Amino acid sequence: MQKRNSIFFIATFIVLFVWTMDACRKHKLELTAYPVAVPAYFPASDYYQRNPITKEGFELGRRLFYDNRFSKDGSISCGSCHEQVAAFGTYNHDLSHGVNGAHGIRNAMSLFNLAWQTSFGWDGKYTALEDVYTAHINSSIEFDENITSVINKLKTDSRYPQQFAKMYGSTEINQQRIYAALTQFISAFISANTKYDSVKLGLASFTISEQAGYSVFLSKCNSCHTEPLFTNNSYRNIGLPVTALNDFGRMRVTNNKTDSLKFRVPSLRNLFKSYPFMHDGRFVAFSQVFDHYQTGVQQSVTIDPLLSNGISLSTNERTALIDFFRTLTDNNFTGNSNFAAPQ
Repeated sequence: MQKRNSIFFIATFIVLFVWTMDACRKHKLELTAYPVAVPAYFPASDYYQRNPITKEGFELGRRLFYDNRFSKDGSISCGSCHEQVAAFGTYNHDLSHGVNGAHGIRNAMSLFNLAWQTSFGWDGKYTALEDVYTAHINSSIEFDENITSVINKLKTDSRYPQQFAKMYGSTEINQQRIYAALTQFISAFISANTKYDSVKLGLASFTISEQAGYSVFLSKCNSCHTEPLFTNNSYRNIGLPVTALNDFGRMRVTNNKTDSLKFRVPSLRNLFKSYPFMHDGRFVAFSQVFDHYQTGVQQSVTIDPLLSNGISLSTNERTALIDFFRTLTDNNFTGNSNFAAPQ
């Protein structure tokens, strides 16, 4: 009798286990992969294998990116400073602006090809995008908010519960889910569809002037603005005089004097979309940038050794460089409706 009861118990357990597993499979989230095209000539990265993007996460992150409720007064969103028309940077003012007319001390960096970065911002203060989001939300000169308040405001939007459920299986809105969705959206910002990229693929050819500019670039710029990303993501002192903003760059993060006046080397992709130039947007024209490198480099103990004598550029070299820089413009990226604010 006892043996029959044991057999019955085991059999019942197996049936219930199989039924439970089958129910779980039936209710498993059906997520759709979001296509990301990475050129073969880009540096090797397993980012998208480790962090696959889904259509559901992308669309949720897209709505969050453009939501003004992240700011205390409802006046700005992530997309206010990181504008698509400017390759997700700022093109219409030198310093980033926040609530109540406040502004920071730096120009908003363009957002693209982030999968190849291990730190973020002009000074590399943040090693995780989640820390960037928190800093922007809490900053009194940016969103001037807190994540709890943001979550409560998002809960009043009838569209979010459905989108969170599609992505996560439940309507719960929390910080981790918000941040993960934002990361999925901006991680899809790959800028790799320019004339330069077409030339790399053998689908186009440079003009004579563009080729001349490319040769000048390889000789005088590529050490820091390394192709094909056109940055090596290092921090360099390029001899910019300190302004009234008293911004000493990476030293603010490390407290190390050897990092004084060092800022991230920005990508040269989409230069024609993302001016003004430099960490504080002090230059609005290529001629100002060229003049700086030729005669304006201020020497100091932390100056990049490559700039100890500046960079000499003839008139013809300047013209050719500008023609080459134009080939780095990605109109497909800045005009992609998938990245625009949702309706």
